[in-house]
Amino acid sequence: MTGISPRPTEPGTSPAAPPRRASAKRAIAAATIGNALEFFDLALYALMATYIGRTFFPDDDPGVQLIQAYAVFGISYLIRPIGGLLLGSYADRQGRKKALMLSIRLMVLGTGLMAFMPGYATLGFVAPLGIVLARLVQGFAAGGEFGAATSFLVEQDSRRKGFFGSFQFASQGLATVVAAGFATGLTAVLSDTQMTAWGWRIPFVFGLLVGPAGYVIRRYVEESPAMAQSPAAGESGGTPSPVRSVFRHHRGGLLVAGGALVVSTALNYSLQYMPTFAIKELGLDDSLSFTALLITGTILTLGTPVVGLLADRFGRLRIMIPAAGLIGLSAVPLFIWLTNAPSFLALALCMTVLGLLKAAYFGALPSVMADAFPAEARATGLAFSYNTTVALFGGFTPTIATTLVTATGSQISPSYYLLAVSLLSIAALVGGYRFHGIR
Repeated sequence: MTGISPRPTEPGTSPAAPPRRASAKRAIAAATIGNALEFFDLALYALMATYIGRTFFPDDDPGVQLIQAYAVFGISYLIRPIGGLLLGSYADRQGRKKALMLSIRLMVLGTGLMAFMPGYATLGFVAPLGIVLARLVQGFAAGGEFGAATSFLVEQDSRRKGFFGSFQFASQGLATVVAAGFATGLTAVLSDTQMTAWGWRIPFVFGLLVGPAGYVIRRYVEESPAMAQSPAAGESGGTPSPVRSVFRHHRGGLLVAGGALVVSTALNYSLQYMPTFAIKELGLDDSLSFTALLITGTILTLGTPVVGLLADRFGRLRIMIPAAGLIGLSAVPLFIWLTNAPSFLALALCMTVLGLLKAAYFGALPSVMADAFPAEARATGLAFSYNTTVALFGGFTPTIATTLVTATGSQISPSYYLLAVSLLSIAALVGGYRFHGIR
């Protein structure tokens, strides 16, 4: 493969001028803060699933409670493609900025419902319905967040789109760090009874404080250069039917973008599941298990932008394809080692290795996905491909992992899932290289 081959400029636009330093910082902050809030809530739900299950899904079998809690985690992803189409189309018609402001308002609403919804003991069957509603609101908002935010980032500078796009996923690492920090600290100082009664709600309340700050930042940031240059942006007519354009002319782009995302998504939620796996299946300490995720989140936060810089210089697929292969090849032996010698050190090293490989893979991933679509339909295409993939391979990953362990009795069974999805992503990247000229 050759080095970077810049994507031809779409008709009617000109290459984005390099943004001023202050403007670039505001753009990165505006795009990533909502994404960080989204993944903070997602990581929290996965980490607090045991306590949420006890609060909203009464059952004599703790394993059934956990599966029920994770099922709600997965069901909320079913609405994300719908949110992606509606909010993504809105971003392509009315501008990235307006869509980002709308999505963060919806995310704050869902977070508030999670934080203050009374439990089953108070509301009966209404309580789990309320949690489902909260997850659906968050899922709808998150559905449009990725497309608008990623488009906003990569359109800042066409020569550094790998670096700018990397902050989309670096924010996920930051969210994991904060969520794991809360989980580590709370489980260390609170009893199991206190965590179940009220402790798990504390970080969701913290999320409510982040939302208004993100809204203010987004309100005063400038529109992305690609949309600012479009005479239709922000008008009532806008670009004609981005949804129709995506499904009529860019079906191949959907396959490339969604397929490339598969292994990253599955690994992301596998990493979030691993502390629960270590606690429930291996008997490791709660606080120490969450500390391992804290280490991984730090790696993802700091390492992803570095990979984005390297990808702009040396070529994105040259880094991503080997990383995907190593994820698939390393998953099985790492799980075997962890289950045969369960300890905090083994858990931390396994998650560190997978975190480094994930950072190497998804540092350039947002810009690769963005290059599968033209600017006038980019947010819609990104949102639908991202959310469909996340719904199929991400939202149900904890449920799949828990069910595999329960059904097979094999504690290493989740690793075979990672091996399979890594092959799917490699095939998608090869397809992007051959048929879309993505480098």
